[in-house]
This record gives sequence, C-alpha cells and structure tokens, in this order.
Amino acid sequence: MSMMTVRDLEQVQTAFTEAGLDYQLELENGKISIMGPSDIVSSEISSRLIAFLFAWINPRRWGRVFDSAGGFIMPDTNLKAPDVSFVRASRLLQSPRYFGELVPDLVVEIKSQSDKIKLIVAKILKFIELGAIVGILIDPDEETVTIYRSTGEPTVLENGDILTIPELFPGWELPVTELWPPIFTEEETKIL
Repeated sequence: MSMMTVRDLEQVQTAFTEAGLDYQLELENGKISIMGPSDIVSSEISSRLIAFLFAWINPRRWGRVFDSAGGFIMPDTNLKAPDVSFVRASRLLQSPRYFGELVPDLVVEIKSQSDKIKLIVAKILKFIELGAIVGILIDPDEETVTIYRSTGEPTVLENGDILTIPELFPGWELPVTELWPPIFTEEETKIL
C-alpha cells in the first residue's frame, strides 16, 4: 500500500463532506487517522480555553488562536490538528485559506473519554520536537494540566494552581479551576 499524502487526505475529506459525514482527519507517516466528535466536556474545555486566550491575545494582536478544525502541515509532512493552538503574529501575518504550513507555538490536547494518555503525550512531544514552544495536556478526568516545554521536565498543575505561559503570553494567568465546565444551580437557570 502506498503512502497517503495531504492531497489524498483532502480527497477523503471531500468525500466525507459530500456524504454528510463530519470527521476530523489527521495524516501521520502516510496513514490517515479518522477521529469522531469529542465528548461534550472536552469540547467545552476547549471552548473555554479558546475564549480565555482570545480575550487576552486579540486586543494585544500577539497572534492567532485556532480550534481543532485548524490543520497544520508539519515539517515531516504529517498533518495535525491540535484541540487548541496558537501561532505568533510574526510567524503568520495572515491566515491562509488552507492548512497552516508551520508548527504552532502552542499546542493543547484535551483528553476525551476514549483517548489514551500515552498517545496524547507522544503527539505533544512530537510537536515540541518539531518546534512548538509549549505543549499542554488537559485531563478532565484527573482535573490536571500538564505543561511540556523543550527545556525541562513537564509541570503538572492541579485545582488551586494558576496556568501561565510567560514565554508566549506575558502577564496572562488562568486559574486551573476556570477550565472545568461549571455546574449550574437551579437558581442560576431561572430566566426572567
């Protein structure tokens, strides 16, 4: 069997779209991986993190924040789509109407119910190896945030800790507890 390319992946994606199927595809070592929709908790965590990052980054015009639909062609020709990613403005003056052909500065993976931690860590470490500055693994089951950098050991944050990424977002701080979906009370759900 021949190795698949980004062009092959695009053809598969087009066929899926025409059939009304909504799957996220990635390309690794010539093989296409098909990922179904994420669980709702992981999706909400992703949305919350994107909102917090965007609120800080956008007014400062520091760069671009992407969700899991944003694909990046890596230097090794793999196509990857982190759950959340960031690229500094100096590296991407304008977003192309195509995949990004660079390694994001920040990659975030959020563990879904079916994910295996070892595979997520390997994916993050590959991003770091290819040039990402910071990689983050968010584990909703353990309520932990693990930060990976090319310099040093991973740092594990828990509830009560503050997430900072000073090498990319000086001054930005986010309590880890803000990542988790809130639980609403009956009183809060009453609409006037």
